[in-house]
Amino acid sequence: MNTLRRIAMIALWTLAGVGVLCGVVWGATAAGVIKPLIVISGSMEPGIMTGDLLIATKTAASDLEVGDVVSLPSELTDKLVTHRIVAIEAAGDGYLVTMKGDNNEFEDALDYSITGDVWKPEVQVPGAGSIVMRATTPAVAVPLLIGLVALLGLTLLLPAPEPRERTSRRARAQALNAEVAR
Repeated sequence: MNTLRRIAMIALWTLAGVGVLCGVVWGATAAGVIKPLIVISGSMEPGIMTGDLLIATKTAASDLEVGDVVSLPSELTDKLVTHRIVAIEAAGDGYLVTMKGDNNEFEDALDYSITGDVWKPEVQVPGAGSIVMRATTPAVAVPLLIGLVALLGLTLLLPAPEPRERTSRRARAQALNAEVAR
């Protein structure tokens, strides 16, 4: 029973740690400090693969250079497109950016007009985007939640291990000497 309780406690604390990490990521995302991005196409392969998780941070548009990989909102899809900058030029109070996916033959259909800050991927976690996508589907999330509740219940229902009586070395030595003296 003790072994089962220990395994349940290890699993519970591991999941609690993952939960805290998710909370920190959620908080940083809600505060606008980071933006997690899941790569859904092969346009940047082999450098950035489909299913990778990118963590982007805000960068001033004035700091961008040709060759940088950035995530900009597309007028065609209303979604962020993560591609490499192939040209950038000043345009009024902002910039006009031309981008192209590393694995694409041609530049993007439209140029991107930007001002202020843009998202620039700083961290790439290979394959983690696929895991996040799968874990957030109801078919996976609901059984995980049920399993977590079961683990919590298991740790609460199983009896706690009996505390062992602790004796000092001196007390053990005196007891041993008393036993030998008899």
